Amino acid sequence: MLGSRRSGLSVRVHTRSCLVAGVLVALILVVSAVILTTGDYPISLRDAIPAIVGRGNGAAQFIVTTLRLPRLLTGLLVGVALGVGGAVFQSLSRNPLGSPDIVGFDTGAATGALLVILVLHGTMFQIAAGSVLGGVATALLVYLLAVRRGVQGYRLILVGIGAAAMLSSVNSYLLTRADITDAQTAAVWLTGSLNGRGWEHVRPVAIALAVLLPLACLLGRELRMLELGDDTARALGVRAERTRLASVVVGVGLTAIATASAGPIAFVALAAPQIARRLTAVPGPNVLPSALVGALVLSASDLAAQRAFAPTQLPVGVATGVIGGVYLVWLLARQWRRGHG
Repeated sequence: MLGSRRSGLSVRVHTRSCLVAGVLVALILVVSAVILTTGDYPISLRDAIPAIVGRGNGAAQFIVTTLRLPRLLTGLLVGVALGVGGAVFQSLSRNPLGSPDIVGFDTGAATGALLVILVLHGTMFQIAAGSVLGGVATALLVYLLAVRRGVQGYRLILVGIGAAAMLSSVNSYLLTRADITDAQTAAVWLTGSLNGRGWEHVRPVAIALAVLLPLACLLGRELRMLELGDDTARALGVRAERTRLASVVVGVGLTAIATASAGPIAFVALAAPQIARRLTAVPGPNVLPSALVGALVLSASDLAAQRAFAPTQLPVGVATGVIGGVYLVWLLARQWRRGHG
């Protein structure tokens, strides 16, 4: 506990969580340095750092601030949003499978974006708006269908999986009826990609995180109490349904803005909170560790997608799909062994 006798305020600091956060930040900095300095036009770190603050030479300035830095920041911020969104939903449902990409919110956001791309032929801003509206509408539908004397975690997951299956069919239908050029554009977006990201993609995610991340941190304590059960949480002064509704709003907002910026990137929201919880050994959503793990996983996956088959660059969703698929198989096998042990 850290506190001040004069103010009477104290803050609980978990040493292991702080160490884990420090290591994660160091790894993120290493990956970021590699992303900024490697590629078709290698740049030394000595030239890249001045370019970040606007004092680099012409070529380095253009490559770093126009091409690489916006993509890197978009990936980091989207990773933070997905990690925190996944942490909120997994804590809310008390289930490691309760992440936005499993329960259909990503699929709903993709449906909204596809309608704008294939039917309305909208601009990038309109596609982002359609993605946010699709994710919010899907979350509202799933929440209303799952409410029955309160929202139970398993019911939320089952309803979400059903909604995801139906919306996936809608998405497939839209693709089969679209013009071939539009369908190709939509298919790349559906994979999840950071290719061609600029400052116009960085700003919306940064603004959303500035608003929603502090709210997620404030909800973290109450979510940790809810994991003990509704009766125990109410005895500790937690308003269960109000906390659930606020958590759904925050989680959906984070997921929707991330999907609008980079497409429905799979498995980051599923894996990041579980990795964070295992690293910190602390119950609850682990909001900040989950944010850092999400940023690290997505930036490292983007680095792999850029360099694995260079000069061809793969969408980052391909890399996260491979990593997340292996993790999901391991998680399901572990859950099955625990249930039959």
